[in-house]
Amino acid sequence: MSGDRPVPEPPAFPGRRWLLPSAVLDPADPGGGPPARRPRRTARDWVVDFTCFLLAVGIGLLALDTVNKEVGLPDAYATLDQVLGALACAAVWLRRRRPTGLAVAMVPVCFVSATAGGAGVVALFTLTVHRPFRYVAGVAGVSVLLNPVFYWLRPDPDISYPWAVFLSVLLTGAVVGWGMFVRSKRQLMLSFRDRARRAETEAALRAEKAQRLAREAIAREMHDVLAHRLTLLSVHAGALEFRPDAPRAEIVRAAGVIRESAHEALQDLREIIGVLRAGDSDDAGRPQPTLAALDGLVAESRVAGMKVVLDSHVTDPAAVPASVGRTAYRIAQECLTNARKHAPGAEVTVTVSGAPTDGLTVRVRNPAPPGEVPPVPGSGQGLIGLTERATLAGGRLEHGPEADGGFEVRAWLPWA
Repeated sequence: MSGDRPVPEPPAFPGRRWLLPSAVLDPADPGGGPPARRPRRTARDWVVDFTCFLLAVGIGLLALDTVNKEVGLPDAYATLDQVLGALACAAVWLRRRRPTGLAVAMVPVCFVSATAGGAGVVALFTLTVHRPFRYVAGVAGVSVLLNPVFYWLRPDPDISYPWAVFLSVLLTGAVVGWGMFVRSKRQLMLSFRDRARRAETEAALRAEKAQRLAREAIAREMHDVLAHRLTLLSVHAGALEFRPDAPRAEIVRAAGVIRESAHEALQDLREIIGVLRAGDSDDAGRPQPTLAALDGLVAESRVAGMKVVLDSHVTDPAAVPASVGRTAYRIAQECLTNARKHAPGAEVTVTVSGAPTDGLTVRVRNPAPPGEVPPVPGSGQGLIGLTERATLAGGRLEHGPEADGGFEVRAWLPWA
């Protein structure tokens, strides 16, 4: 479709996947893990995880100095504090696999062990990045409530109690805020990727629909153009087959009609294929009959041996729009083709009437055939195609058998 804009492809980072976190890698991309399995850590993830581990250890060592300065702290408890701190720092490596479990476990551990504070900060940050806010609010809220109790039971020897509580709450808020910022950036990147993928899918669907409509238009045009010519060939070839003893003049005339119809069918086919190859619009290069060509169509049918009566009551034929005239011509052409196949020998009446204010009416009627008609193979798509043509032109088309055994097609087209 010429009016569609090209869809921008999502950004790709060939050879630089190690710069991205594994949480935002597309498992469908080359190098990503299968959808059923969590993506493997990238080089960036290893650097970040090692940095978080060092941060937890560093904060734990700073807290160890504070533990050593605490007055009246039993040695066994100080040892327990350090052991829990070491285990908490080691557990930081599980933060990507179990962010919620690690953060929840760090709440009681940090309440008991001061050296586990760094691991608690890392666990809270990881929970904020990887999980919805309701999980973060619960863990951070419990931590904020326990901090005053912790500093009341184990006061900091260098900072007053109000400042210690204030700084702990400030640190918790800063960690949560930074984690939410990182999470929002990742979600924005994932949303861009999903939007690009949906846009590609929609573009593919639009292209497929356009191809289907183009194929239907091609099939309809080829049916309308070639069915009339091929029916003439069939009629005259059948006459030569069943009347080999016909007069020479009649045989020559039938052979001339067959040759001329075959030549015109090939010419029409070449023009249609030429338009398809050139990719031009519907108005360039393709044979475009108008209402004025209806007289030639009727004359051609009469030469083929049909009995056709044309009754035209159009106020100003030259003023009929080209698209309306072309649709009326195709309707009459298909109706004459059907009458030649299904009612040979019957007189066909083509009535065309209309005015700019009333629209254009095309009526094609034939009585019952004078004799028995052998079954004629057909797809039954001709009348369906005519109905679609009339609808696309803004009009309507009705058809059906009559009480006397005849058949009538009546179409109305807007004339604006």
